[in-house]
Amino acid sequence: MGERFKRVLAHLERNSADEIRWRLHSLGNMMRRMLLLLNWMRTPVFFPALLLLLSQIAAAQFQPASPPIADPSDTRFVDVKEDWTSPFLKTSRLFAAPPLVGYRNDYPGYTVELLQVQWRFGDPIDLYVMRPKGIPNPPVILYLYGYPADTDRFKSEDFQTAVTKDGFAAVGFVSALTGHRYHDRPMREWFLSELQECLATSAHDVQMVLDYLATRHDLDMSRVGMFAQGSGASIAILTSAVDARIKVLDALDPWGDWPAWMATSPFVPEEERAEFVRPEFQAKVALLDPVDWLPKIQAKKFRLQDATFEVNTPKVAKEKLRAAVPEAATVTIYKTPEEFNTVVRDKKDLEWIQRELRSLADVERPAPSH
Repeated sequence: MGERFKRVLAHLERNSADEIRWRLHSLGNMMRRMLLLLNWMRTPVFFPALLLLLSQIAAAQFQPASPPIADPSDTRFVDVKEDWTSPFLKTSRLFAAPPLVGYRNDYPGYTVELLQVQWRFGDPIDLYVMRPKGIPNPPVILYLYGYPADTDRFKSEDFQTAVTKDGFAAVGFVSALTGHRYHDRPMREWFLSELQECLATSAHDVQMVLDYLATRHDLDMSRVGMFAQGSGASIAILTSAVDARIKVLDALDPWGDWPAWMATSPFVPEEERAEFVRPEFQAKVALLDPVDWLPKIQAKKFRLQDATFEVNTPKVAKEKLRAAVPEAATVTIYKTPEEFNTVVRDKKDLEWIQRELRSLADVERPAPSH
């Protein structure tokens, strides 16, 4: 439980002042609810109702967890249907609500927008859009890091500067049941226990984000790249296999080969491992194994980065992932932490994806709209 508790603590965001101001409107609702509760406590029916509620809570301890909680009056997503067996968006019915703008910040060389996008009940997503100044329609790179990485890096001015300084836009968000998206669930339900849901819905999220970005008309959607790491790289592989809009994909240390991964990865809590190797669990996640989807990647340029010293993905799984890489792809292997850290320290980690995006033929650019 100690390690699980630490992981949950790692999910909690340190909100910036701008985000705090953005969320202040919820405090007004909370205050109104508190005043209503205080008034109700003065009525004769309060204590009988309280006893009834406590009896129901006691009984509920033995009932299945309820679905994620959201505003019951929110009917925007009543017709949403989502297929967790496939990364294909066409087998699901998701409807995007108009995005909410949290803030727009202006910096010397770039701008940052925080938006809230949503296409399923009870799951709003914080989306960070960073654009370089002076470039009307820059190429764009999506960033998706592995569980339990949160949105903190997208709030960092150092990160924002690094990803926009060479004329590229950057879009960042987190996967399902990660960071601010982990709520209204019992603690026994988390990213690994709900792996099928997290992989499928997050792959759908990437495609819905691309749909939204295309409506902005301030990005070059013919030059879309994606940089992903860990479980985020697994999601990116699934998405690239079904959506050709991702032209360049850079995947660092993806998870995959679920039978071996669940059986031997040190990331899996020992007290839960038996559940994750059960045939019923494996049958669900087998449909979304990156090993099987890697040969189907549609990106014009693909690179697999493998830090062999990274232990979350077992050696046998890493070997299967490398073997499944398409023939024309690039495989970069880092044998030591120092070798990998040198690339990061010298700020060369984005060189490959930026170079490949620049090299895409101008003929692929869509004609300007009038």
